[in-house]
Amino acid sequence: MSTVAVSPGISQTASALRRLYFIRFAFAIVWAGVTIATAKDVNALSVTLFVLYPLFDVGAAIYDMRSSRASGSPALLYVNMAVSLLAAVGLGVAAASGIPAMLRVWGAWAIVAGAVQLAVGLRRRAMGGQWPMIISGGISVLAGANFVISAGADDPVLNQAAAYAIPGAIFFLIAAFRLGRAAKAN
Repeated sequence: MSTVAVSPGISQTASALRRLYFIRFAFAIVWAGVTIATAKDVNALSVTLFVLYPLFDVGAAIYDMRSSRASGSPALLYVNMAVSLLAAVGLGVAAASGIPAMLRVWGAWAIVAGAVQLAVGLRRRAMGGQWPMIISGGISVLAGANFVISAGADDPVLNQAAAYAIPGAIFFLIAAFRLGRAAKAN
């Protein structure tokens, strides 16, 4: 059995992030299930669900920033908040133009948010439990590019964009469990 020497600040941050990651897992799984089942076309419910996801990301980034002040600069979290707010507004506006426009906005958001998640995970490596976040950020960048490309398909669908949340949810769950050791260090 290995032991991890963690400072009290990192332990508190790890504990807060662990709670956040469990919440993000649950939200993403429920969101994906409801969205996959209902987002056959652009309607009030599908637009609301697609706007809700990046808004939830804003709330998560705010909680993350407040919880992790001791662990570094919040600049990347501010970037994530701004990009997610822009994505929420952009999705609402793009809905008037149809599925391809929504997929382009969703894809652009996934690319930038994934790059930010990857960078934050790399900066937090010493805390432990961040490899799932690093991998998830990289996958998000690739998935985002796929959404932008698929927007030009003959019959683009929103369901694939909703399914994107499932692997992210699983990575949040894995990261939450991996942060357990650092969270309990003190």
